[in-house]
Amino acid sequence: MSHRVRNAFLATVLALPLLAQARPVVLTTSLQNYGGNGAYLAIYLTDAAGKYQKTLWVAGTKVKYYRHLSDWARGSALNPREFDGVSGASVGSGKSLKVTVELADALIDAGYQIRIDSAYEDGRDSPAELRIPLTKTGSGKPAGGRGVVKTFVYDM
Repeated sequence: MSHRVRNAFLATVLALPLLAQARPVVLTTSLQNYGGNGAYLAIYLTDAAGKYQKTLWVAGTKVKYYRHLSDWARGSALNPREFDGVSGASVGSGKSLKVTVELADALIDAGYQIRIDSAYEDGRDSPAELRIPLTKTGSGKPAGGRGVVKTFVYDM
């Protein structure tokens, strides 16, 4: 299969996950105790080359602050279609966020990564704070971020 055909196929799988086999994946993100207001998080998928593919969840409801989630903002072009229906409240210091998303089976063990950008008031912005391969063997294994994210785990 040529690279171009493979990319077109995977783009279709991303755009129309109901046509492909999909599974629920639980994403759990726990934050450090940092004090202050709630953190904004963007949880998204990238391909093997690191190119943005899809928003999984955005924590934080004020769109004007999304630009601080810079890698995600650049990849999604802050297009509302990218985050409509997959956003909610920001996450407080020492708190956890748990969401369930549907992911096409074709994305698992195919070089995709789950990434998290984070930002909070009076703290530094952390683009791609966490990068974790989307694999069957990685399911259930916690990973630490390099900023406000204490641990992140996905379960299939």
